[in-house]
Amino acid sequence: MKIIKLNAIDSTNTYLKNLSKKVRLEDEVVVLAEEQHAGRGQREAVWSSKAGESLTFSVFKRVEGLPAEHQFLLVMLTSLAIKDTLKKLKVPNIAVKWPNDILSRSKKLCGVLIENSLQKTMITSCIAGVGLNVNEIDFEALPQATSMRLASGRKFNMDKVFNLVAETLFARFENIESTNFHKVKKEYEDALFRKEMVSVFERPSGIRFNGVIKGVMDTGALLIENEQEEVEQFQLKEIKLLY
Repeated sequence: MKIIKLNAIDSTNTYLKNLSKKVRLEDEVVVLAEEQHAGRGQREAVWSSKAGESLTFSVFKRVEGLPAEHQFLLVMLTSLAIKDTLKKLKVPNIAVKWPNDILSRSKKLCGVLIENSLQKTMITSCIAGVGLNVNEIDFEALPQATSMRLASGRKFNMDKVFNLVAETLFARFENIESTNFHKVKKEYEDALFRKEMVSVFERPSGIRFNGVIKGVMDTGALLIENEQEEVEQFQLKEIKLLY
């Protein structure tokens, strides 16, 4: 694992993407930023973080033998690696909010952004960006956010958390072409926030309905059973889970 440490940058994912276009990166490169000005999340959201109190980094992983239709495997492995790390560090009540937000006590403490490079029908590399709230205690403007410190009542060593997350991520990514997709999918589904519980969802039109999360398709589409007991498939921007 090669670590590149930067003081301040717009986005660690963007930095790695640009770097990979200029040079052939070796496998398992990590870019860690002390401060990130334009971190990106899902749905074109911006990920805000506090210098010295949160971790913002991206990992680069070369991929061989993984077809493009299994891109969601990388999302699941990244989510599970962070979940594993937080459990090791005794952060309570960890769940994965589809597709890859990590929650503790129903509040978000980690966001993930996966960006893959493809050649024809195969994935050639993956960049996984991670924004993890570690020691922040003030989320006055973000009532649904939390940190490892708030969730557990303990202050954490930033270097220890970073190293453990990165090591666990690369351990999950090892021999990815021979990974049992359906075993990982079952593990991911078991970790899903509010799975098999009646929840309120909102469609892009603003229409709300009650439904139950049943799992995910191999493609990553979310499966929700609606009030008519029909199971619908939803992509990322087609549904919103309301608290």
